[in-house]
Amino acid sequence: MLTFTTIKLLREALSSERKQGHTISFVPTMGNLHEGHLALVRAAKLQADKVVVSIFVNPMQFGANEDLDAYPRTLDKDTQMIAEIGADFLFAPTAREMYPHGMSTQISIPVLSNILCGANRPGHFQGVTTICTKLFNIVQPDVAMFGEKDYQQLTIIRHMVEDLYVPTRIVGVQTGRAEDGLALSSRNMYLTAEERKIAPELYRNLVAAKNKILAGERNYFAVEEEALKNLYEAGFRPDYFHVSNRSTLEAPTPADDKLIILAAAQLGKARLIDNCKLDLPLP
Repeated sequence: MLTFTTIKLLREALSSERKQGHTISFVPTMGNLHEGHLALVRAAKLQADKVVVSIFVNPMQFGANEDLDAYPRTLDKDTQMIAEIGADFLFAPTAREMYPHGMSTQISIPVLSNILCGANRPGHFQGVTTICTKLFNIVQPDVAMFGEKDYQQLTIIRHMVEDLYVPTRIVGVQTGRAEDGLALSSRNMYLTAEERKIAPELYRNLVAAKNKILAGERNYFAVEEEALKNLYEAGFRPDYFHVSNRSTLEAPTPADDKLIILAAAQLGKARLIDNCKLDLPLP
């Protein structure tokens, strides 16, 4: 695996690969990698000839109350992990390399970015869309992989790519889970031993809500309220629990049959997010 820290040298290496007729897949990350990230890399290997992984802790994604300096940086371990499973290139730039003129240029999709997680993390998704646009322009991948756990992020990236005519296909990869159902996440490291026992309740409530709806319940507000009550009683501080249209993330209409239930909740120091897709039976 070759590692690059500058845009110029990475572009030269990828240009050489394209001249040989190789296709390129891309996995953008902020490092502190776990099995969920490795699943993205494995999926990327199936999509193209060469795999590029980026590791960059993006300052634009951190809000005023979020500690950028405290974010775990484990570059040596991360490098070894992705090299062992067969990534071809690692791009690990500095903030100066990615923002040589500061953060004056910004890209946002307000209609999707100011709801759900965006309502509690102002500016976060603007940081995501801006850095992804930069990385797509640098790498110019044929395909890019994103985890479905961050479903709002995946939806925003898909809309951004479509709106800006970015010639990259976006592929969502199924959420990796522990045996008890907890979604794999870098944030899980903040859970205490006792909180770790409680954490799977988030997914259990998502599955229970899905089953209620599939059984015929159409009072989505009641389903949401019951789940919120359950989470509070389990020890969470929920941010939201919403049944949404899978494409727009808006409240579903009676005609919508492709839904997703999205949840975010604080448990101790960890803010956990998860979701559950469902298809309603046709009438």
